[in-house]
Amino acid sequence: MTIHPELAAVTDRVIDRSRASRAAYLALIGRERDSGADRPRLGCANLAHAYAGTDEQRDLLKPGNRMNIGIVTAYNDMLSAHAVYYRYPEQMKLWAIEAGATAQVAGGVPAMCDGVTQGYQGMELSLFSRDTIALGTAIALSHRTFEGAALLGICDKIVPGLLMGALRFGHLPMVLVPGGPMRSGLSNKEKAHVRELYAEGKADRETLLEAEIAAYHSKGTCTFYGTANSNQMMMEAMGLHIPGAAFANPGTKLRQELTRAAVHRLAEIGWDGGDYRPLGQCVDEKAVVNAAVALLATGGSTNHLIHLPAIARAAGVIIDWEDFDRLSRAVPLLARVYPNGSADVNAFEDAGGPAFVIRELLKGGLMHADILTIAAGGMAQYGRKPAIEGDSLAWPDLPAESGDTAIVRTIEAPFSPEGGFRILKGNLGRACIKVSAVERDRWTIEAPARVFHDQAEVQAAFKAGELDRDVVVVVRFQGPRANGMPELHKLTPPLGVLQNRGFRVALVTDGRMSGASGKVPCAIHLSPEALGGGPIAKLRDGDVVRLCAQTGTLEALVAPAEWDSREHAPAPPPQDGTGRELFAMMRAGASEAEAGGSAMLAAARL
Repeated sequence: MTIHPELAAVTDRVIDRSRASRAAYLALIGRERDSGADRPRLGCANLAHAYAGTDEQRDLLKPGNRMNIGIVTAYNDMLSAHAVYYRYPEQMKLWAIEAGATAQVAGGVPAMCDGVTQGYQGMELSLFSRDTIALGTAIALSHRTFEGAALLGICDKIVPGLLMGALRFGHLPMVLVPGGPMRSGLSNKEKAHVRELYAEGKADRETLLEAEIAAYHSKGTCTFYGTANSNQMMMEAMGLHIPGAAFANPGTKLRQELTRAAVHRLAEIGWDGGDYRPLGQCVDEKAVVNAAVALLATGGSTNHLIHLPAIARAAGVIIDWEDFDRLSRAVPLLARVYPNGSADVNAFEDAGGPAFVIRELLKGGLMHADILTIAAGGMAQYGRKPAIEGDSLAWPDLPAESGDTAIVRTIEAPFSPEGGFRILKGNLGRACIKVSAVERDRWTIEAPARVFHDQAEVQAAFKAGELDRDVVVVVRFQGPRANGMPELHKLTPPLGVLQNRGFRVALVTDGRMSGASGKVPCAIHLSPEALGGGPIAKLRDGDVVRLCAQTGTLEALVAPAEWDSREHAPAPPPQDGTGRELFAMMRAGASEAEAGGSAMLAAARL
């Protein structure tokens, strides 16, 4: 297979930029491997404490001659995707014994649901919950009584947080264990339609609630292709799942056998055997680029323009938005899954799913085949779909053609020759835009700005009819340092309504937009953010703003002399309540979005 020249060039760029930090990271995990988990060296009292909580495995743990797997779980039964994990640990302990190992729950980490907190104060804790999860993962693995780990998490901040913490213990072999999507309910398109009707006052609250419950109706991830399901696509492309584990539904025989296989595989890749595969060696520059390619080829969540750089930095790898932009111009769009199409992730899986996309990208030289993966068969194995054949788990070859060309296509006949991402630059700073679901005639918007400081103000202006015109809605002081960079999810319905009415509309913000954002052009993650002097703080109502995804520009069309002389708008005072005050230190120390928006990584100089 010949690697595409742009994939090779971007990878070389990442390798060169990461040379010093990656070398330091590999030295770290080398030292940790030499002095790390070694239960025979631990004191007897230390071991007794570690074994006291487990009756059924104590005799197996005592000799120290078998792998002990630490389970880090993000279980709770308020978050549908994580409710499936309730009985996983007890099952995994049995499967570990089958494989000649043992397993213990090393710790639990929080898992908040952005779907619950969207539009409310709790959302200001969301991004920093990722750092909290990373810290919790580090605490769980700090006991030095594990020779491997299983990471149980699926959703938005949980997978990135688990990896950010786990990579600091990168000498251990690890596997990500997903739980799968809920079965399809009310279609995402119909759900979005009811939301827009409600925003216009044409549907009442009861109708809206019934639609939402019909869409989000059972255990498993939400069925749209937002941040959670984009996580799963990236984990497949990095080789950190058992191949094909992403979208098998909960409660099925296939899902159970994939989880069993994950435990068995961990027992095979420990450092005492001949197939040692430590996490820190698996997550290298090529694996990070693979994740970016998979995201672009499927029109995945813009949130990963923050999360993937943060994951990468935890492994000493530095990727930036320029890399994403360059890759996007070379990587074709191979999937249309809501909000980039009408299909949900279950239909995506039925049509070929991640395996079909990965196989096609490998065939086109647009994904690195030679990375170290959890699977023995390497990346090629992730281009096959798992199935139960008889009583056994198998990975038969996929058909040559897609199961539904309206959802997934081959490398020879993509939906678009380019991926769904652009970087925007100009006198307002640097921002990201997802264009995979935006019609081409809306890639350029030039209109007067209306400036707001929170999304509630936007909703009020919309209801008052003040936005019924061509407008660039600007929502500032929404960056990591200002208020924790909440997703501005509640803006999606009113902006969609304005666009449906025929107005030319765009959003510009230093905050995040939902991972499921779609048809309205949105310049997001604008850096530097307003707090601390970002130029977005200079904008005034009526300034004409030009956003152009085609040329990659984002500019306030204000005379340079006037622009340079303007003062920055004062920041709103920080808000307390809902625990927001407890995260003040994280806000104060947070990096810019392009560096991952992390206080933890910034403080650690990663």
